Amino acid sequence: MSIASLAGVLKIFGGSEPTPEEQAQLAKEVMLMTLARATSADTNIKAIEVEKVREVLQAHTGEDFPAADVRVAAHSSIYEKAPLDKYLSTSAKKLGPDDRLDIAHALAEVINADGRVSDREITFFNDVVNNLSLTPAQLMGLIPED
Repeated sequence: MSIASLAGVLKIFGGSEPTPEEQAQLAKEVMLMTLARATSADTNIKAIEVEKVREVLQAHTGEDFPAADVRVAAHSSIYEKAPLDKYLSTSAKKLGPDDRLDIAHALAEVINADGRVSDREITFFNDVVNNLSLTPAQLMGLIPED
């Protein structure tokens, strides 16, 4: 099954706890969904942004995603069932802090892909970070000692 089907994301709404393998798959799907959606955050999907999403996904997940999967995820009908913020906040509860931080860092890379950052992209980033339940300290890499 293609990761672009977002089956892992849909499964978490069933209420079951994911296995470690399902959690890893969920992290990849949430990253794909978030980064793909970022390409349309400024209402104009550019080829450079889609290629950057593919590059960042490859670097962060080790998987090669076709441009078509990125474009499908950006306009998926999944968003008609529930908005992105609901998927992110629900998914965040099933993901560890490292996965959530990885998604935020990957998103920052994509947003900067075309050399400019719009107000809409900043708002999108802030919304994603809030929905992933990340703190400013976590984003800055400030981790307390045990």
